Amino acid sequence: MIIPVKKRIQIFDTTLRDGEQAPGASLTPEQKILLAYKLAELGVDVMEPGFPVSSPGDFNAVETISRKIRNVEICGFARAVKGDIDAAVKATRDAERRRIHLFISSSDIHLQHQLRMSRPEVVAKAREMTAYARQFTDVVEFTAMDAARTNIDDLIEMVEAVIEEGATIINLPDTVGYALPHEYGEMFRRVRLGARGGDKVIYSAHCHNDLGLAVANSLAAIEGGATQIEVTVNGVGERTGNCALEELVMALETRGDVLGAETGIALDQLYESSRLISSAMHFPIAYNKPVVGRNAFQHESGIHQDGLLKDRSTYEIMDPERLGIPRSMIILGKHSGRHALKDRAAKYGIALEPAELDALYETFKETADRQKVVSDEQLLQMVSSTTGQQAQVYELGEVQVLAGSAARRVAAVTVRHLQSGSETSHTSTGDGPLGAIIAAIGQGIAEDIDFAGLELHSLGSGENAQAQAAVMVEWGGVKFRGTAIHQDIVMAAGLAYIAACNAALLSARSVEAE
Repeated sequence: MIIPVKKRIQIFDTTLRDGEQAPGASLTPEQKILLAYKLAELGVDVMEPGFPVSSPGDFNAVETISRKIRNVEICGFARAVKGDIDAAVKATRDAERRRIHLFISSSDIHLQHQLRMSRPEVVAKAREMTAYARQFTDVVEFTAMDAARTNIDDLIEMVEAVIEEGATIINLPDTVGYALPHEYGEMFRRVRLGARGGDKVIYSAHCHNDLGLAVANSLAAIEGGATQIEVTVNGVGERTGNCALEELVMALETRGDVLGAETGIALDQLYESSRLISSAMHFPIAYNKPVVGRNAFQHESGIHQDGLLKDRSTYEIMDPERLGIPRSMIILGKHSGRHALKDRAAKYGIALEPAELDALYETFKETADRQKVVSDEQLLQMVSSTTGQQAQVYELGEVQVLAGSAARRVAAVTVRHLQSGSETSHTSTGDGPLGAIIAAIGQGIAEDIDFAGLELHSLGSGENAQAQAAVMVEWGGVKFRGTAIHQDIVMAAGLAYIAACNAALLSARSVEAE
């Protein structure tokens, strides 16, 4: 049997340039450098770290990244203007591999209302600046901005002109997210076949998500002959953003047999890269975001949970652990069934007899009907009260947090050690009340468990709103997650931290029992 060779798709990451253009997403030069290392670890082929002429900070970031990052092609972004190209050339001069990426508009709408230039003038400018850039590097990418809304004959004319002047990569973007997939794929086919020299260059797609079609259009471009796709992590970018790296990569990974294409992205780095970008840009990830969203691999329906516990493939088309996502697929809520409860208890080393499971289920349903979801901390308390088994190692006792205008906040906590029946008191400070309570609780945990992250969500609104906290800890190289719900956001975080530590310790106990 002959296995067809898949087309290798180059991943051009513009998170640090186009992604940063999203309102409120600005990054410091130091953040850009840190994220550039992560993008290199992720395995992107090309990185566009910024717009060198736009500010001294951006220039310095591009220059530093060009010097430090190896095994990734560094792209200097520029308008079709000599000063922009000079800045891009200078900023990337120390790169191991580099390209100059210049752009100018191609649609009648942009020519008339933005550039206020005639088409012959714009084509002449594109030709002149491509030739100028080509003096400095063998790799020149030319972008015909708003290509998707450009008359096809006009687009072919511009593409022919820049190919003649040495452009090696042609980017035909859907700048405003207007195209439909069949239109966008057909545009690539017509330009590739219609432009003189069009079969000698690489084609790239850069899609915006205004109609939610960025990934679909990028896949259509691949079918139309594109071998490079321009993306951002989490789909960040202007307006509704760009084609999301993680969604495109997993579409190709999951349906590569049909699409006949693949990438070189390290799948196990997708989740961590997503979280780093979200944190640095202060852009929360939607619960239902494909691939990396909180709900992407979590299931509340009892029917789905039962199927998943029997065989993951019943309701999941991707393996979250391959993507570096901790396995926490079952959300305990009012739609959950007995199988999910039994499985969750077993993960904490607790074996439930049929009568105990029935009693626990009744208590669980009462709580779930009232507050929609049940946290790990609440479940462990239910198990203890229902079965008489001690289902926790630690319990959070008294908490006092002093917050105000002072530079440091102070937290004092009591941690109950349920195995020995003792309790200890601890005090710590932090930049905020959350940091203070986490530090204080950490002093009371005898084991060397590392705090690894905190997520906070609001459940409802108004005076009765509750906070849901999820804390990640790491112990012995394994990550564990704990959740808690409380009207006080600080208490929610503290209880979730205790639940995560209990999860780690009880999971270890379960392994030892086996």
